[in-house]
Parts: sequence; C-alpha cells; structure tokens
Amino acid sequence: MVHRILIVTAVAAEADSVSAGLGLGAPEPLPLPGGLVLRRHADAPEGRVRIDVLVGGVGPAAVAASTGTALAYAALTGTGSGASASASAPYGLVVSAGIAGGFQPLAPLGSVVVSSAVVAADLGAQTPDGYLTVDELGFGRSSHPVPEALTGRISAVLAAAGLPHTVGPVLTVSTVTGTADRAAELAGRHPGAAAEAMEGFGVAEAAGAYGVPVAEIRAVSNAVGPRDRAAWRIGDALHALRHTFELLSKTVFLELEPS
Repeated sequence: MVHRILIVTAVAAEADSVSAGLGLGAPEPLPLPGGLVLRRHADAPEGRVRIDVLVGGVGPAAVAASTGTALAYAALTGTGSGASASASAPYGLVVSAGIAGGFQPLAPLGSVVVSSAVVAADLGAQTPDGYLTVDELGFGRSSHPVPEALTGRISAVLAAAGLPHTVGPVLTVSTVTGTADRAAELAGRHPGAAAEAMEGFGVAEAAGAYGVPVAEIRAVSNAVGPRDRAAWRIGDALHALRHTFELLSKTVFLELEPS
C-alpha cells in the first residue's frame, strides 16, 4: 500500500518550497475541475509514497473550496487512494502548509510552528460581554485538534535535525493582524497560540468532511502585530519550510498508515 498525502498551500512560492523539499523530482501536473492543478510527486520505482501539492488560494473560503475539490476528485476517481478505496478516505493525511506570522517571543522569525490545533480565531460573534465562538453560539465548530501522536512525531523529527520549532495552536484569520492591540486580543483569547495564517481552518474543514487527519505546518516570516514589512523574513521562512518537508518526506510521511 502507498502512503498518500495532500499538502495545500495558499500561493505558488510556498508550493515551490514544499515541492523542492520533498526531493521526489519533477511533479506530474494533474488538472482538477475548476482550473486547479495538483503537483503529483511519487518515489518511483519504490512506490512507497505519493504526495500531491495544491495551490489552494488565499483565505479560508478559497482554500476550503480548493481542498474540497481535490478530496472529492480523489474519492470519486480513485486518484487519491486507489480505485478500491473508500470514498470517505481519499488520503491518509492532509497538511496545510506555508509561511505565517508568529506570536512573539514564542515563535521567532525563521522558526517553524507545528500545530497542536487548527483554530478559526474570528469565527463567532462580538457581544457586550465579549467574544463568543461559533461553538458557543451553537452553529458549528471553531477548532480541529491535531492527533497528538502526529504532532509529537513531527516535533521529534524537527528537534533531531536541530530545526527551531514550536508546537501550539495555529490561528486562522480572515484579516491579518496589524496592530499590537489585536495581537494581544488574540493571544489572550487563545492562550499558547503560536502563529496566525489565513488558510488552515478552511483546509481542516474540508479534510474533516472526509474523515482525514489534518495538520498545519508554518514557517514564521514575520511577527504578529504592527505591520512592518522591513522586518519580514520571507526568504528565511521559505527556506525553513523547504527544510521541514525535506525532513518529513524521509520520516513521518513514510510512517503513516498506508491508504
């Protein structure tokens, strides 16, 4: 059986770093409905792993639609887990990946954040008594926990390689934080939050609909807080992202339950 993984990024530069890190050679482009294209990587001739990388778009809505399309296509055509697989599990793992803002000092620039949970930080309602999550409103969920065994194994691999990283909740926002007050508000509402980005929860919702485990891996390019483009370290973050997936492709991705 083959280990099959779907990795979703927001933009092409992130996907380029992930693909380069996988070290599986040039991918095969696989067109999907809606104008999407999967980058399919396989370790031929061994046939142990097949990893699809998808540029899913910016923001939770766009990436949920893109991820859902990839999952549905795989389930209906057998391109994810094979023609004999259950439609409920087209992949063994879905990963939301890219660069992100890090909450300081927990997640320094250039380091990596491994999600313990994928959290929709602004999916709810403001009330006179404070913020209510969508869970508290009774309309759904605002968090997807990541399996502890998976988080722990990813962390162990990064630690063994000496790659600075933090394990903690990764927040999904529709508007990137740009002030110290907003950063403090989010940190207070979500204790231990390590990073914020715009796609993780959308990816997690799509994966959850198919019963597929999800993780989020982010390389920190900037601090959450006042917007200071001069201080951004996008190149360093993309390098860390590439290194992370180089490590995972040789370890964790080969250890998952085959699908």
